Amino acid sequence: MKELEYGKMGMRIRQIRKAKGWSQDELAKKCGISMSFLGHIERGTRIMSLETFVGICAALDVAADELLWGVAHASDAVLDLWQAPKKDTVTSAVSGKKDVDSYSMYIRIMKSVAEIMNEA
Repeated sequence: MKELEYGKMGMRIRQIRKAKGWSQDELAKKCGISMSFLGHIERGTRIMSLETFVGICAALDVAADELLWGVAHASDAVLDLWQAPKKDTVTSAVSGKKDVDSYSMYIRIMKSVAEIMNEA
């Protein structure tokens, strides 16, 4: 099974954030987390929740595969997720609202992560 490398994932988050010209504070606010916690995530010294991971993916507008593994192409489940109408699904998940759309998104992301880890 392929093991997550949190330092590398954090480095990818930092690179994408900087490419967008955003400060840590800007990204943290978009994700609803503290700037200090984002700093730890980028350094790989703290592990984020799935909800935070979804928020970062949404804010940076990147697929989970790209942040997890540095893979630019996404699995079918991730493609389905990002091609679906985005009617505030991610916003609902980040703000804590429990609805069917955010639950479905979590399930799809978890299936994608499981697929990726099983391929290794």
